[in-house]
Amino acid sequence: MEEVLKKIRAATEIRKALGRYTQAILVKCPQGVFLVPADDMYLGWDLRHKGEYAVGELRFLGTVCNSSTRLLVVGAHIGALMIPLARTCRSVVAVEANPQTVELLRLNLMLNGLPNCRVLHKAASDKAGWIEFVLNQINSGASKRLPLVRDPLFFFDSPEITKVEAAPLDELLPGETFDVIIMDIEGSETFALRGMQRILSTAAVLQVEFLPLLLQTVAGVSVRDFVSLIEPHFQSMHVPRRAVTVGRQEFLPLLSEMYQRGENEYSLIFLKAAADAVSFPNSAPVRN
Repeated sequence: MEEVLKKIRAATEIRKALGRYTQAILVKCPQGVFLVPADDMYLGWDLRHKGEYAVGELRFLGTVCNSSTRLLVVGAHIGALMIPLARTCRSVVAVEANPQTVELLRLNLMLNGLPNCRVLHKAASDKAGWIEFVLNQINSGASKRLPLVRDPLFFFDSPEITKVEAAPLDELLPGETFDVIIMDIEGSETFALRGMQRILSTAAVLQVEFLPLLLQTVAGVSVRDFVSLIEPHFQSMHVPRRAVTVGRQEFLPLLSEMYQRGENEYSLIFLKAAADAVSFPNSAPVRN
């Protein structure tokens, strides 16, 4: 909690120094040129101070993306992952629900000169409609659909709650197929996965967050619910923090154990290839 309070104080000082009308800060770093939210103390802080974000994930994703890759990024935020990858990929579709960060995402694509990218301002879900959405400021990447359980953890920076349009990706992207899918949507994974079963059926790689607390409090789903939407489409699963790759029969037992322990994996990887046909470097991809 003390670390969170430090970040709140730091964000308050930044906001005071820059003025209330400053929405973003321009960062030029090896990963690209980014407008980052002015008082974001997580991804924004990393880009401003370290000049990089999720390097391990990018290293891995760089091995599965090439000039023929059609990439789908669900929860693209400001583009910190997709923009470096877009320079290699044939095409990229970015789906982003947050009305504040989607504006920065579009500007960042222009700043980096990436005409092969398309942005959809929608929340990936299992049905069309409107959902309530929490707009966190100090950690804008943690913005999410209104949780079923209103844990104070999600409201520590007094976020605005707005409404955003939601849609199933199979309907939003009719007939389109993708080779690689990246999903980072803060507990809404099961909603999105239900609405993209056709898309998943042809993808070679799915990288998705597995955060037990968010599955419970945001979506109210079990690990079995989560696994049942992925298992039919992939043969193997890699858990970077454990440096282990398992076959389909081990998806549910392993993730159930992690679920019970409350063990997070920010870069859970599913592949069409069999477990004995894939290998991963020990160093990638792990996000701190």
